[in-house]
Amino acid sequence: HWTLLSVSLLNCLLSTACSVGLALAIALTVHSRGTHLVRGCNSSALPMDARSAIATNDCPFNTTRIYDTALALWFPSLLLAAAEAVLSGRCCLVALVFQGIGPCAHSYGKEQV
Repeated sequence: HWTLLSVSLLNCLLSTACSVGLALAIALTVHSRGTHLVRGCNSSALPMDARSAIATNDCPFNTTRIYDTALALWFPSLLLAAAEAVLSGRCCLVALVFQGIGPCAHSYGKEQV
């Protein structure tokens, strides 16, 4: 029971941190209109808006669809990380109930008896 509690608590904290990081990355990317995504490219041919960026030889990656692709990958990842945090939190609560700690622990013990 203690292993379940510690692992679920650790996973809940890591998933929450991942969710916060992804939300911050999405917010910064939308706010800057993707200019941070093409910062590694040292070309004056790149426009300030990443949505209309062109592929150049000065950039180590194809910049044509980086803004849309990054957001399309980050949104589902954010949803999955948030769901994982919620499920890990519920698993942590179950581990607390098994230990006899928490709001539902007393009624759970009575039902078992």
